[in-house]
Amino acid sequence: MTPLTSPPLPPSAIAALAELGIASREQLAAAGAVSTYLLLKAAGKTITERLLFALAAAERGLHWQQLTDHDRALLRHALRAHPPIRLVPPQGEQLRYMDEALALAEQGARGGEVPVGAVVVYQGAIIGRGYNQPIGRRDPSAHAEMLALREAAATLDNYRLSGCDLYVTLEPCPMCAGAIVMARLDRVLYGASEPKTGAAGSQLDLFANRQLNPHTAVFGGVAAERCSKQLSEFFRSRRQQAAE
Repeated sequence: MTPLTSPPLPPSAIAALAELGIASREQLAAAGAVSTYLLLKAAGKTITERLLFALAAAERGLHWQQLTDHDRALLRHALRAHPPIRLVPPQGEQLRYMDEALALAEQGARGGEVPVGAVVVYQGAIIGRGYNQPIGRRDPSAHAEMLALREAAATLDNYRLSGCDLYVTLEPCPMCAGAIVMARLDRVLYGASEPKTGAAGSQLDLFANRQLNPHTAVFGGVAAERCSKQLSEFFRSRRQQAAE
């Protein structure tokens, strides 16, 4: 492993990178200069475009002044095209809010709905809750995420939900992913993947479509085993009832 040095990176940047677990040229290369730059920004570090160039230079073992104008143009383009990056919440926080979403999903299952639950979190408080209710409400849009978003928007008196996170037990479908993107949430954390209709990477990835001006970072697999088990047990029970 080749330690990061100054130059090309300033000592403050080397210390900040170490906090993110990036201490060598090889680790920087694995993460990528643009992604690392955005990670530092997400961590609240005061950074300039020059640091982006310094990171790219360090990745290649150069001084940032050795980058060509073409190199800099490519880096600026890659930065504009990169999906949003935010730091993942602490694991305890993830599991606490996913527990709330799982409890809501169970409430839906008791009413005969496919068990999916969601909560919207703002500044450490749940401001929106929802579970699947398209059957009960006779409303095809009454997915867990949609109901949680509506309640959160009403709570904040604003349809834009910047600064909010959404926890949902199942990967959002295209309808819900579109609403999340339009609402400009900071982060979506989901449990089980949805191979048939998932719009966070399983079937398509609306969150990575730059034409939609995305603001939302996505993290999957939170309590995935529990979320998947809840769904599989629900459908197994339904099959048993149908066979009786």
